[in-house]
Amino acid sequence: MKTECIGDHVKLKGKIYPCTVSLTMDLVGGKWKAVILYHLKEESKRYSELRKELAAVTEMTLSLQLKQLEKDGLVSRKVFGKKPPVKVVYSLTDLGKTFIPVLEAITEWGNRVVVEKGEFVNVPEKETI
Repeated sequence: MKTECIGDHVKLKGKIYPCTVSLTMDLVGGKWKAVILYHLKEESKRYSELRKELAAVTEMTLSLQLKQLEKDGLVSRKVFGKKPPVKVVYSLTDLGKTFIPVLEAITEWGNRVVVEKGEFVNVPEKETI
């Protein structure tokens, strides 16, 4: 059985993927999942803290992406208290923490691209991607 993306299929939680790259992109791909994981890599955060740090994402999208990351086992959600207002804290699971070196590599690569081909700028919050 091959372990890389050159032929055999892989299966996770009943879903079949053509390769491990496809599986990985399903778990962390898209515009926001890796960014959310990046913001949780140092410490656990409340939803409101993530919302402030990811000002360009809509509340609905952030909520949906957090639910998907939780369902896939990359993020845990802990609720403190029984009556509103409750405190909800998100953190990386052990599986999510294994993705930190990939996040750091992505960050380093992005920084290098900006240094070589772009520039770091200050932009008002409403104009960020």
